[in-house]
Amino acid sequence: MATVRPLRKALKAKSPGLSLEREYWDQGHEVVVGIDEVGRGAWAGPLTIGAVVVPRDKRLYKVRDSKMLTETERESMFGRIVDWCEGWAIGHASERECDELGMSAAQKLATKRALADLPVPATAALVDGKWDFVETIPTTLIVKGDQKSLSIAAASILAKVTRDQMMREFATTYPGYDFERNKGYPCPRQRAALQAFGPTRLHRRSWAFVDDVPFNGVTRIPPANAQPTLFDT
Repeated sequence: MATVRPLRKALKAKSPGLSLEREYWDQGHEVVVGIDEVGRGAWAGPLTIGAVVVPRDKRLYKVRDSKMLTETERESMFGRIVDWCEGWAIGHASERECDELGMSAAQKLATKRALADLPVPATAALVDGKWDFVETIPTTLIVKGDQKSLSIAAASILAKVTRDQMMREFATTYPGYDFERNKGYPCPRQRAALQAFGPTRLHRRSWAFVDDVPFNGVTRIPPANAQPTLFDT
């Protein structure tokens, strides 16, 4: 495994545990998967789901909610998590699917893809948040789950690092939008680029943020289930 710098003092007391996983293990569930999402609030790029099955008897220290870690810390943990866990997968819903299906359906689709790619079928899931977007297996919803469940925290890191790398690669194709820094999320630099150049094919073109920007070479996409408008070309 790759070496990781010592954990910052502020994070040492914020370690997620396995108590939520153990509740399912004690009920007889053999494969409990932690699931987390990244990219739902972005203006550009895919919605990404991370899914991780952690071992019962082998801990990995320094795993934290991805939002608590720096980019360098997350990237240094990626390989360690992959080597340690019993199974992992990433599922995406493209920006086009986010537009055409709506965000809720797109999130379910990305989750379905992630679960299908796990090396073993999951029998129960732990999900960060208040909404069950899994539906196909018993699921426990945990507010701030990425701070409480080790498997969710691990999933948050894998999802974040994977999507961030994709956005850095997209930045070479679409310079000027600062994707390498903002990863597609709203920021003044991206807003200015949208006003100057219009949206790219990576942008979610059914969202309200494109209502007042020029469309140069790409078409407006109506919100999912919306009635056609004069802008739908």
